[in-house]
Amino acid sequence: MEKLGANPANSCPLTPLGFLERAATVYGDCPSVVYGGTVFTWSQTHRRCLRLASALASLGVSRRDVVSVLLPNVPAMYEAHFGVPMSGAVLNSINTRLDARTVSVLLRHSGSRLILVDPALVPVLDEALRLLPPGDPAPRVVLVEDPQEKDFSPAPAAALTYEKLLEMGDPEFKWVRPASEWDPMILNYTSGTTSAPKGVVHCHRGIFVVTMDSLVSWSVPEQPTYLWTLPMFHANGWSFPWGMAVVGGTNVCLRRVDAAEVYDTIARRGVTHLCGAPVVLNMLANAPEGVRRPLPGKVQILTAGAPPPAAVLGRTEAIGFDVSHGYGLTETAGLVLLCAWKGEWNKLPASERARLKARQGVRTPGMAEVDIVDGETGRSVPRDGATMGEIVLRGGCVTMGYFKDEDATRAAIRDDGWFYTGDVGVMHPDGYLEIRDRSKDVIISGGENISSVEVESLLYGHPAVNEAAVVARPDEFWGETPCAFVSLKEGASGAVTAAEVIAWSRERMPGYMVPKTVVFRAELPKTSTGKIQKYVLRNLAKEMGPTRRGVSTTTSKM
Repeated sequence: MEKLGANPANSCPLTPLGFLERAATVYGDCPSVVYGGTVFTWSQTHRRCLRLASALASLGVSRRDVVSVLLPNVPAMYEAHFGVPMSGAVLNSINTRLDARTVSVLLRHSGSRLILVDPALVPVLDEALRLLPPGDPAPRVVLVEDPQEKDFSPAPAAALTYEKLLEMGDPEFKWVRPASEWDPMILNYTSGTTSAPKGVVHCHRGIFVVTMDSLVSWSVPEQPTYLWTLPMFHANGWSFPWGMAVVGGTNVCLRRVDAAEVYDTIARRGVTHLCGAPVVLNMLANAPEGVRRPLPGKVQILTAGAPPPAAVLGRTEAIGFDVSHGYGLTETAGLVLLCAWKGEWNKLPASERARLKARQGVRTPGMAEVDIVDGETGRSVPRDGATMGEIVLRGGCVTMGYFKDEDATRAAIRDDGWFYTGDVGVMHPDGYLEIRDRSKDVIISGGENISSVEVESLLYGHPAVNEAAVVARPDEFWGETPCAFVSLKEGASGAVTAAEVIAWSRERMPGYMVPKTVVFRAELPKTSTGKIQKYVLRNLAKEMGPTRRGVSTTTSKM
């Protein structure tokens, strides 16, 4: 047998892009994408994606070029997940909540050749392009019009719109297959900062693996009706744009996600599946009686992005949703842990079931190994549910590395064969993993990862700030929000308010990064070596209790 192995027939590159061609054959006349009154079939979506790939190629886009999208969950966003890489290009999905400065940094860092933009985000993009350094090439802009939105002005006659772009394309285009399954396909940014954005690169093979793995792990049946409550810019919707093509699902797109719209769409469209951060569960569980509507049947929800409170899980399931809970990162392109449910747990009281489901669980079938290791020794921690260590992973969907950042790549992907997540957890005696804390500089707010160091560095730019430390404060709606502890420069005390610091911050960082709480202290607690004791501040923030939705400022002195 030593003479047998890889050959031309069994070693063609793995890629998820072929799923679309199969869907057009098997589910050709079935609905693929629904948005308001617009309904596409899988045959139409296939041809539109080929047109997009062909048009991009005709504009000079080629292998490894980066094409960016700044779009909400509209049909063009879905089509870009196939059409862009089918041209040979790398898809870069930009968080629509970012400010112009950050978008500008990401466009420059990625070297983006072309960007698809929503009308509502044109002002942000215009400012981002203006902020590009002189001499830096700007990406070509394609406006994605939205006929469902009557408030948007018509595109200028000379503007290249998305539908005009598709008209340029050939629906019989021979799409660009990867030369190797290790060819880059996706570039996502974990965070955008003016100093060091981290661009996560995934290859065709990794996206293929995580897509199939996610379908198996969540037991997704054939032809589900999937509601896009999860932004597709969040780790490419946890791989489900490609996954829905595998099973011939109906993608129901939503521009805005609020409880009334979600409940109404579930009822009208017969939604069977949706994903979202715990903040979405909280929104659905706490919707007023006039908004909440009876579910047409059992609706499956997959949640991740932040540890969900057991109480929120319990309330969501009491309504009739069936919640699955997992864990993943931008660096894994989707979920690689899932709290796999055991039948005997159904006999337990509701509160105990929710406590068990709040754990992140066990590795998915496609993930080779998961462990929790001691930071000093590198050895596995005991399975006692108490000893904390860092979560490490290895498997086929782990990132190839960080774009233009060899140091960050070496720090995360080490010679011992593990990817170090920076997340801290415990291993329970039954082999189920649970996150107990995040890496100390990360706050998770509504599924968004916020680096406290980034927020602090901006706060230090305030003329009255002497010292700043940012930690997580519990929040009833978002899970966590940034809480800034600030000491002021001599003579500034009394002249600066929390509201002023928050307003100043809003002008310099994305909204979700802005501290919702500002606490003034004469001096911040420090170690003997002069380092700020963040654990003391974390405890103070917890003692303050959770912030409430709609309360954007808290003036405190301690």
